[in-house]
Formats: sequence, C-alpha cells, structure tokens
Amino acid sequence: MGRQHWKKIWVGSAGNMVEWFDWFVYASFATYFAGAFFPSGNPTAQLMNTAGIFAVGFFMRPVGGWLLGRVGDRKGRKAALTLTVSLMSASAILIAVAPTYGAAGYGGALVLLVARLLQGLSVGGEYAASATYLTEASDPRRRGFASSFQYVSMTAGQIAGLGLQIILQRTMSDSALHSYGWRIPFIVGALGAAIVFYLRRSMLETEVYEADASHAEERGTLRALWQHRREAFLVIALTMGGTVAYYTYTTYLTKYLSNSAGLPKRTATLVSFTALIVFACLQPLAGALSDRIGRRPLLITFAVGSTLLTVPILTLLKHADGYWPALGLTLLALVVVTGYTSINACVKAELFPTGVRALGVALPYALGNALFGGTAEYIALWFKKAGIESGFFWYVAGCAAVSLVVYVTMRETKDLDLARVSDRTDSSLTTAS
Repeated sequence: MGRQHWKKIWVGSAGNMVEWFDWFVYASFATYFAGAFFPSGNPTAQLMNTAGIFAVGFFMRPVGGWLLGRVGDRKGRKAALTLTVSLMSASAILIAVAPTYGAAGYGGALVLLVARLLQGLSVGGEYAASATYLTEASDPRRRGFASSFQYVSMTAGQIAGLGLQIILQRTMSDSALHSYGWRIPFIVGALGAAIVFYLRRSMLETEVYEADASHAEERGTLRALWQHRREAFLVIALTMGGTVAYYTYTTYLTKYLSNSAGLPKRTATLVSFTALIVFACLQPLAGALSDRIGRRPLLITFAVGSTLLTVPILTLLKHADGYWPALGLTLLALVVVTGYTSINACVKAELFPTGVRALGVALPYALGNALFGGTAEYIALWFKKAGIESGFFWYVAGCAAVSLVVYVTMRETKDLDLARVSDRTDSSLTTAS
C-alpha cells in the first residue's frame, strides 16, 4: 500500500477517532455525571435517564445519515467528513458547559439532550463517510485491511477516553470527579475536533469518487437509494447482531462490571481499557484475513460465536471477582466480535455504486444502530431493574442469530469492482456460488 493511501487512511482515521472519543466519553463518564442532571435518588434510575438520552442520540443518526450521506455523495467524501467533525466539536462544547440540576433544574438535561442530538447527527454521517472514504481510498486487494482502521480509530477514541478516565480517577478525588471533573474529557474532545477539522480541510478526495460519471442530480438521493433497496435492507439486517454485541462489550461493559459484578469502578475501567487495546490490534489482522478468504467466513464466525457464547460469557462476567477473570472473559467476547467489526465497513460500502454509496451505507446503518445499538444499554438496564438481567443475555444472542441467517445467505463482496457496482444483481441476498 502506497504512501498516498496511508495518508488518506491516517487523516480519515484521525477524525474518526476524535468523533468516537466524544461519542464514547458520554457513556464511560455517565456514572459520574448522571447525578448532576437529574434529582437524587435511585442510581440505576439516574443511569437509565442518561442512557435514555444516549439512545436519543442514536435516533438522530438516521437523520444525520440521510443529510450527511447526501452531502458525501453530492459534494464529496471530504466535504462530509469536514462537516461531521465540526458538529461533533460543537456538541462536546455544549456538554462541557451544561448547567447542573441544582443550578438550572431540568435545563441542564435539556442542554445535554441538544448536545446528544448534534452528536447523533454528526456520527450518523461520520460512519458512512469514513467507511466510504477508507474503502475507496485503499488498494482494491487490501480493502478489508484498510477499512478495518475505521474500528481501530473508533476503538482508539474509546481507549483515549478510558485512559483519560483512569488518569482522572487517580489524580482527582471521587467527589471532584462527580462535581466537575467529568467535564474535562468533553473539553479535550472539542479541542481534538478543532485540530482534525484543520487536517481534513487539506485531505485528498478519493479517485473512485472523482472518476464517477453518474448524473449529478441523481447522486445521494432517496430515489437513487430506492433502486438499491435490497442492499439497504441487507445493511440493516447484517448490522443488527454486530452492533448489539459491540455496544454490549464496549460502552455498557464498564457499567455492567461495576453495577452487576460489583467490581470497583477503577477495576472495571481498567478491564475495558486493556481489552480495547487488544481489540484494536486485532482489527487489521482480521481485515487482512478477509482479503484472503473473503468477508462471509468472518461474519459467520462472529454470528455463530455470539449466538452460542453470549449467555455463558455474560453470566460468568456477572460473577467475576477480580481484574483477571473479567479481562479474560471480555477478551474472549471481543475476539468473537472482531469477526464483525473488522470488515463491516467495507462490506456495506461494497454493496452500493459510487453515486449513492455514502447514503447507502449511512441511512440503513444508522437505522440499524438506532433500533439495536443505541437501545442496547437501555434494554440491559431495563432487564436489570425488572430483576431479570439474564433476559438481556438472551436478547443479545438472539440478535446475533438473526444476523447469522443473513450472513449465510448473502453473497461474497470481496472481489467486487467499486467503480462497476451498478445494479442490484451485483450484490443481492443470493449466496455466492
């Protein structure tokens, strides 16, 4: 892979990392600021309120997917990527300065809600723009490897957030973190977004997009996407199991280890931090493997493993009594999830023609995430509050089983020519021979 390809991947990934740093620090610091925006009382109820606002951000993702996907297809991948990071910076600033319940009543929660809506709008477009950019910018023989850096950068953003949390936990008192320390990561995120905005202004457009000869008026339109509706529904279905599993073992894991397993917050955070470093390193390896053996084998391996192992892993995690048992089980889960995360970006991008690729990835993926990824944490807490926490384990396994059916029946996309994907017969639900 040439130097120019690496430069494109680096710039796209750097922005993605900041986007997801801001997105995930909301979840990882929620245990500290949940009480700041809602009346004192049941801690689980406070977490459910903040998780509910977290889920609302996901429901803006389809809107962001539509608007920013349209920008990406009509104005270029660069334009969409620059706009997404600008929105994310604005949302981080809002959270950093939001007033508490004691100062403004529910006014602070309203500011938090507006910020999450902006984040949802931004991330709804960021995923598709970066997935499309990384897939198009890479060597056709290394698309799986190159696009895997999307989840490397996403995970790096979360690692940075958790790393900052560990530093703050060890340099600030618990009361200081609950009082004002939780605002620090959002200030850091806003500054990081400003730096990436500068980098993205000078990034190069992909050759595939520049060479596209489709009619400008048809690019990025819902009418054009409707011509590829089978692929759009396929994206939703193949996203279902992967996004539920991913958010279970990343954003929700720290809370689960703390609230259900009873581990100290510091231990739970350290487990997540260590596991995510290993997880990030696995992504390029699995992506490169898919370039050799295809995408479907990895997706099927993930779905089978998640269907069969989710209930045992989460059950054992609930009874983990220390760092090492919790880390071992978490790593096992994330190794399974790697079969999905490492290649899902390129699989979705490979399904659509250039003129509707960003919108085709953005809108259906955002819908799948809103329905399944964004609600995972809230559903988990609902089962816990109802006294049947194990019901959530079966829910995660069931979602993976549904996606397994899709993976088994879809055709292989590894060898498709991105410049020639033009009709539904190129990427249908029919199994490859």
